[in-house]
Amino acid sequence: MKRIRCPKCDNLISFDETAYEPGRVLVFECTDCHKQFKIKIPEKKVEIEEEEQEAAPAYLTVIENAFHFKQTLPLFLGENVIGRYVKGNKANAPIKTVDPSVDTTHCVVTAKIDKDGDWMFLLKDARSNTGTFYMDNILGPKEQVRLSAGDIITIGATTMIFHLNDEDEE
Repeated sequence: MKRIRCPKCDNLISFDETAYEPGRVLVFECTDCHKQFKIKIPEKKVEIEEEEQEAAPAYLTVIENAFHFKQTLPLFLGENVIGRYVKGNKANAPIKTVDPSVDTTHCVVTAKIDKDGDWMFLLKDARSNTGTFYMDNILGPKEQVRLSAGDIITIGATTMIFHLNDEDEE
């Protein structure tokens, strides 16, 4: 049995959530104040463990400034959403910062393997409020650029450097 509270009078209402399929929206009417409200039965999450994600041979170094300490953000195959860490946000590569000019989903680095089997990394802005800068040039709304070792990315007052894992071997 699950218990929910009426948003108007705080009355407790009990119901059996197992009787409904995940994703279904239920409408309730409070027996005390007759307020009608909806809830959605949560869908079962399919969590991917980090071991199952293919690690890309690259990472970002977040440069220390007044808002945060130096951090390393590993990149994985697929979209790496970069943004300010806030509990429950969509960023899978969050930066622990208090920089208000960094959005919770600020930019995306897409890691993929091209037809020749080589890794490719593309940077684009995620419709942020302050924009994403690549080597001191602001990216347009639909623009994306290919990253190379040593490239500098700036989001808000935060600067990151793109690294390839094998760049020291060259």
